Amino acid sequence: MKKLLELYKTWSGAEPQQVEKLAGAGSNREYYRMIAEDGSSVVGCIGTSRDENHAFVYLAKHFTKRQLPVPQVLAVSEDELRYLQTDLGTVSLFDAIRGGREAGGRYTLKEQELLKRTIRELPNIQLRGARELDYTNCYPQADFDTVSVLFDLNYFKYCFLKATELDFHELKLEADFRLLAKDLTEADDEQCFLYRDFQARNVMMDSKGNPFFIDFQGGRRGPYYYDLASFLWQASAKYPHKLRRELVYEYYHALQQYTEVPTAHRFVERLSLFVLFRQLQVLGAYGFRGYFERKAHFIESIPPAIQNLRELLAERNFPYPYLMDVLQRLTELPQFQKIETMASRADGYKTTEKNPYKPHPQDGPATFSKYDAQGPLVVRVYSFSYGKGIPKDESGNGGGYVFDCRSTHNPGRYEPYKQLTGLDEPVIRFLEDDGEILTFLDSVYKLADAHVRRYIQRGFTSLMFCFGCTGGQHRSVYSAQHLAEHIHEKFGIEVRVCHREQKITQTLK
Repeated sequence: MKKLLELYKTWSGAEPQQVEKLAGAGSNREYYRMIAEDGSSVVGCIGTSRDENHAFVYLAKHFTKRQLPVPQVLAVSEDELRYLQTDLGTVSLFDAIRGGREAGGRYTLKEQELLKRTIRELPNIQLRGARELDYTNCYPQADFDTVSVLFDLNYFKYCFLKATELDFHELKLEADFRLLAKDLTEADDEQCFLYRDFQARNVMMDSKGNPFFIDFQGGRRGPYYYDLASFLWQASAKYPHKLRRELVYEYYHALQQYTEVPTAHRFVERLSLFVLFRQLQVLGAYGFRGYFERKAHFIESIPPAIQNLRELLAERNFPYPYLMDVLQRLTELPQFQKIETMASRADGYKTTEKNPYKPHPQDGPATFSKYDAQGPLVVRVYSFSYGKGIPKDESGNGGGYVFDCRSTHNPGRYEPYKQLTGLDEPVIRFLEDDGEILTFLDSVYKLADAHVRRYIQRGFTSLMFCFGCTGGQHRSVYSAQHLAEHIHEKFGIEVRVCHREQKITQTLK
């Protein structure tokens, strides 16, 4: 730290008035915000690897020369273990879209626009950034090649697959690994700057919502599909299928401004291979950080990552039969059965098991048959109008919780929303932008989680939650649907949803 302060003083002519350590992001580098007397600030970095720091400094200077949106390097120590860079502020894209992520993938139009701006800017740094770039400065290697692919695939095998104790034939799996590595690296893909760690945490947003890119020191020469797959199939992001498809479209058309592109069919086929590779690569990292280093965040990220893999296998046929067999059996392991993506339902209210993105007709009258008490816990969630009475408990247990949503802002008071329900995107956006319903549901979730967990422990078979509002159309429908999806995702149990006044039912199995 002392040497970083000396570097700052040499650069600015005075010591900083204030120094704030910034939160770490999983690397061995330390970052500090260094604030001058006039309030201006820069970010100082202390790294343990000269080669890694050298890669960042070289790339940042190269990208700045090409007028790309990256931090400018202001000063570097002689040993290259410390440097100063411009301060891009405190709001990352990850922070800016937190609301949509925490709402299970229900991103507002504003959040969607930030994502689209970012994805449209990616080809700029990949293609324009690659011009005249000397890849010998990259760390730890210059190219995305077969050796690096096989390293990551074996990382998945040893750090994740073996930890699950799933039985597999190692030589057969290795043979398919080699085929996949060959297909990823020997195609005629255009080579560009491969960011490698392109994710929402590594994008900073200025006050106008424009993206700036950081932490690209692991970049190298490689195909552009890799970064797109990394960004859009990140497990924790919970991007709905429809939004993900729109972002791929935005990227594809932005790419055309910089280079000739393959046909849309070829593009999607190649992209799917990199999505498969990234899923295995991510699971390997989660396995090491979670199973071996016992870091809770990574363990919690495994189920949604498995769900991404499950959906990919359902959508695509890959020419690696033994690998596909192993992955299918992996997704069917009992410890991974408690997750179903909520975001995948954004294209349609109800989904089929075979295709999670295809809308399904509603199931008929808005009633439930009496549940057979000899079985696991089933949760029933109702929305209703207080004017028509509280729903009857058909289990014979005398009811459960009833929540009154009428204290929250009512979209039904405004003409554009009067013919819509709490399942429609404009109403969802109204409620989430307003924020009152989210605060209301935070308390409901805590109460419901404790109750469901205890009912499971005690072997009870039926629990009921009801949400009422004035017309049973907006606030109660939104709340009931979100609680149902929350319980189903968290506990993996059957949840039956009934929007009584809308005559809509759904079963989350």
